[in-house]
Amino acid sequence: MATEPTSRPTNLIAPPFTAKPRSRWDRPLAIAAAVVFFISSAFPVIGCFVKDKEAWPKWFGVLDVSIASVLAILAIAILALGSGKVDKQAEDASYRAYRTLIHGIFAMMVVWVLLGDRIVWSNCLTGFTWRYWLLLYGLPAWFAVFRTIAASRGAHERPDAP
Repeated sequence: MATEPTSRPTNLIAPPFTAKPRSRWDRPLAIAAAVVFFISSAFPVIGCFVKDKEAWPKWFGVLDVSIASVLAILAIAILALGSGKVDKQAEDASYRAYRTLIHGIFAMMVVWVLLGDRIVWSNCLTGFTWRYWLLLYGLPAWFAVFRTIAASRGAHERPDAP
């Protein structure tokens, strides 16, 4: 007697579950990370014009390191929340941003040539470098986390609904 095959999938290895629950804190966390990034980036800009470090207030360095630590914690949180959520749309947005951000390297070279003798590079180059690396490294995850609320709302709505 011949039996009909059951409705088992032919591929016995199930694809990984990639849909993560959406949190209402994802987007505000991404916005907070962007704000802290810009505030933190002001410190190397100010620091590059300080000729005498001893005359500069000690709280400036403490505040710089404190805000940079908050930025690092937020970046780790964004990378953790964004893992598995980076899709083609987030990648495309990242590459569009990269095309703009890559000009920052050339802008720094222009500043180096034009103002190189007026800037104390030892006070700011490390700060610029790690912040810029962090921005470029975390951008895909940031885009994925930033649009999670909009994506989850849009997924339930039909585009052809009146």
